[in-house]
Amino acid sequence: MEPTGPASPPPRTARQSTRVGERHSLGRLVADQLRRAILGGRHKPGERLVEDRLSEELGVSRIPVREALQFLAAEGLVELQPRRGASVAAISTEVAREMVEVRALLEGLNARLAARRHEPDVVGALRDCLRRGNAAAVAGTVEELVDLNSEFHDLLAKAGRNTILWDIMRSLRERTSLVFAANSKGRAKEDWQEHSGILAAVIDGDEELASLLATRHVFKAAEAAEAALAGAAVRADDDAG
Repeated sequence: MEPTGPASPPPRTARQSTRVGERHSLGRLVADQLRRAILGGRHKPGERLVEDRLSEELGVSRIPVREALQFLAAEGLVELQPRRGASVAAISTEVAREMVEVRALLEGLNARLAARRHEPDVVGALRDCLRRGNAAAVAGTVEELVDLNSEFHDLLAKAGRNTILWDIMRSLRERTSLVFAANSKGRAKEDWQEHSGILAAVIDGDEELASLLATRHVFKAAEAAEAALAGAAVRADDDAG
């Protein structure tokens, strides 16, 4: 008689699969909310993210909150540690500088490809995003600006039509967004003016200019974020004194 292995688990019923899918979708929705809160500055680097508290604030059970934290940990926005739980990722100055250097290089390459491909449909979507971004820079909320900035760069990545580059940049963009979170609304007008210049170069098919402006945009945003953090540290010291 041949030995038999462990019994296979019974297949999920359609109802069970639906419940798992619904829970997974809710986890994604919670992750979206937490991501906006982190990038909008409501949760600071190093701050603990307590499941019970988040569950109560967001009006959901702990299961989708736990799933959301795992999603964000995979993106590099959250750190999960045994016995300590979850906290907003804290990025050292050296690592932040290295990430900015890589992102600036890749954003420049992507803008170059976007100018080369010159996709009319994506250019139209970028124009619309630019219009909404300029309006939000005047009267929008921090979270709205975060969403629109992400949308603009996602569309620009789509315009480049390089799936490998898009996949690499998606993860890197989330992590570097922690570096740029200090800018909030303080640099919104400059951000969208620079976006406008990049888009104009893409529309003109000027690869060199599009690449130069996109690279410069990342470095200028990083410099502004560093200055904002330094100013905040000085104010904190003055308050403590």
